Amino acid sequence: MGIKGQKAATADTRIVRAAIFPGIGVARIGNSARDYFIGPETMAPAEREPGFYRDAKGALKRQGARFRVYGYNAAGEVVREITCGDKKGGDSIEWTVHVANRKGDWYRFIAALDIPDAVDLQTILRNKAVAEADRGSLVIDPGPRSIAGTSQRGKKAWRLDSGKFMGKAVDLGEILTDEAGRLIFLGGLGDAGSPNNSPLYDPNDQDSYNNADGWYDDTSDGPISATVRVDGVELEADGAWVIVAPPNYAPDLIGWRSMYDLQRDIFTTAGQLPLPDKVLFSRDILPLLRRMSGLQWVNKGIAGMFGAGGPLDFDDPDLIERLATVPADADHDPWLELRRTIYNSFRAETLNAYSPGLWPWLYGDAFGSFSPTSPRNNLALPNFQASLMRQWVNGTFVDDRATAVAITTDVEALPVAEQPAMLDQAALGHCLADAFHPGCEMTWPMRHPTLYAAPFRIRRRPEGQEERYYGAKLNQVIALGLDGPLYAQGPGTITRYMALPWHGDTATCRSGYDPDYDPYLSTFWPARVPNQVLDEADYEIAMDTKRPRAERLTAFHNRVDWEFSVLGHLNYPAIAESMIADFDRMGIVEKRPGPAGDPDIPSEIYVSKAIAKPKAKLLAKALKQVAADGEAPASGTLAEAGWRSEEHRRSFEAVRFRNRR
Repeated sequence: MGIKGQKAATADTRIVRAAIFPGIGVARIGNSARDYFIGPETMAPAEREPGFYRDAKGALKRQGARFRVYGYNAAGEVVREITCGDKKGGDSIEWTVHVANRKGDWYRFIAALDIPDAVDLQTILRNKAVAEADRGSLVIDPGPRSIAGTSQRGKKAWRLDSGKFMGKAVDLGEILTDEAGRLIFLGGLGDAGSPNNSPLYDPNDQDSYNNADGWYDDTSDGPISATVRVDGVELEADGAWVIVAPPNYAPDLIGWRSMYDLQRDIFTTAGQLPLPDKVLFSRDILPLLRRMSGLQWVNKGIAGMFGAGGPLDFDDPDLIERLATVPADADHDPWLELRRTIYNSFRAETLNAYSPGLWPWLYGDAFGSFSPTSPRNNLALPNFQASLMRQWVNGTFVDDRATAVAITTDVEALPVAEQPAMLDQAALGHCLADAFHPGCEMTWPMRHPTLYAAPFRIRRRPEGQEERYYGAKLNQVIALGLDGPLYAQGPGTITRYMALPWHGDTATCRSGYDPDYDPYLSTFWPARVPNQVLDEADYEIAMDTKRPRAERLTAFHNRVDWEFSVLGHLNYPAIAESMIADFDRMGIVEKRPGPAGDPDIPSEIYVSKAIAKPKAKLLAKALKQVAADGEAPASGTLAEAGWRSEEHRRSFEAVRFRNRR
């Protein structure tokens, strides 16, 4: 049966093909065993009350990835969403999921192997001491699981807990269905460990950072299949993929460039998606600018320029009005130079020099692994977005603000023909592209068109076909070769490039590595792992209209180190160990109401609130370490950037980066 009230998108209602959406779904780690929430299904998901992302006991909820099936007619038009119910002889869906974690059996991640800087890079196998005949013990693979029906959950057969790492069982999550028979995938609980008590980091082997031999985590990925019976006919739906990623600690914020942006760039360049026939200001230009202002809530340096009250607040209606003004003609264009100045402030992809001062103030793929002056140490404006912005600068764009339709919070409120595309966009639009070092959810192979069977749909390896062995070392020639790993994929082959375990990389991807330039800029991925935040104490002061205005404004503009940033006061691997123990207790950046009608404080404010204040505990541990190490305490921008001493910064970078020792 279809969704209640859902009308067919076309007069031809005979379904001849089915497809799963989103093509790539994203689940996220959390340590609440029972409670979960569904990941974004539109680009404007419903607002959540503060505290929503934790269960009644304070545990972090997992983000579930929900998958739907849509039916198409012979003309390729969407007919309806296919669901199932209790009616005898009605539509039905049987789902099959096969995820795995192959990190321990893959090669070390040192840097993205597809950038020019990596031409001479060779990376060895993780757990290289494990013989080839025994390497199956490094793969956590519970095998395929199937489920059908409505509101199904809890049976042992639906748990993904039978895979093992070096003989230890590792739980990769579970599958269930909702009231309409859609699949919901829940990933792992954030577990990481070493069955043989191996160290997280070997100080005699710098490249063991992110590559802990003898360790596992419980991220995973793999194909989603569905056998559909609709109108008495059985169909195999076009398959999808699920990725299990670390938590999102700023769930309402969109990164400057999303994974959806990257893939849209890939598929338009390949001719698989059409280029926009015209540039629309609110669709193509404003989001790229506003996302920088959105990062004001997670990085103090970005807040100074692009935040509320800053010189380029892209949420300022007056500034937006100027930027959206279409010139009457070439001789009457009052805001041409403003548009041009903004465009020229971005880093061009053709720039061949290190340029930390250009936008965006985000690190790039090469940072820390190659030359300190590599132009790829910071992100550039991609060609696709650059082409749109050039048309905007030239005045050949449309101010569509009056006609732009607000994005719905409910995907089912859209016309059924628009729902599949929105599901694809929402799933990947809330993930990050860049910096692929290695990244938050996925990494550099995602930008290669050979990885896909169709837009937003990963090419899968035939069942039972094993991937070839690439040798003791992986290099650029092998990785990018015609018989290399960037083609058909199997369970666990997307996340295998990510950090092992993910906790250490997440806790150390921060800001302030060049305090002589700026204590807060550049930064890695603050939209997922914040650097500096507005905490609850300052928020309460800013909202208290009985306090002096100067005190309220000072509190509003104050930013404090987020909990993971405080981890930077520790040495590695103490940072990673603290992250593994407390990843669930750190602050979630959530939307709160601001004061009404205040010209200097926004009506929407994003505030970070941790559980049980782990920051004080971590700072106390760091102070003990300072005393034990006998270091000269930091001052000035060094201290402002979060380093306890120059010695500490150098020792930290000796672990985190290849080229900064």
